Amino acid sequence: MVDPFGLAIAIAGAALAAFMAGTGSAMGIGLPGQSAAGVLSEDPEKFGSLFLLVVLPGTQGFYGFLAAFFVMMKVGLLGGKLNPITMLQGWQIFFACAPIAVAGFFSAIHQGKVCAAGVNLVAKRPEQAMKGVVYAAMVETYAVLGLLVTFFLLNGIKIG
Repeated sequence: MVDPFGLAIAIAGAALAAFMAGTGSAMGIGLPGQSAAGVLSEDPEKFGSLFLLVVLPGTQGFYGFLAAFFVMMKVGLLGGKLNPITMLQGWQIFFACAPIAVAGFFSAIHQGKVCAAGVNLVAKRPEQAMKGVVYAAMVETYAVLGLLVTFFLLNGIKIG
């Protein structure tokens, strides 16, 4: 039997992962996006060099969505038949979503700041664009680790 409170808590965890990582990504993309618009107003030819720096903080939003998708599959929301879930399992799922929610939110914002600095680098030295991307990828590592922890925790929760 499905405990409606357990299911609601699990869904809240999925929503938290998608919402926080997505919000961080939106904020993170805004930072280099503003800088890039200024650079492009002076030199539109730099669009290709700036594109990756602008979109890179958006990956955390995808990670949060992926975690939410895993939760929906685990509880049976996508299959049409809900899996039996207790309140304890709902809380386990909720807290399993926390790593990508928190890591995704903060890493996206900080990655946006690193990417904005990379945009400034490209403005002055276009040939150095990949160095800005490498620095931004270092921040990405922690979002990936958050997703992996969430994935492993979700896999460890036995339902049914």
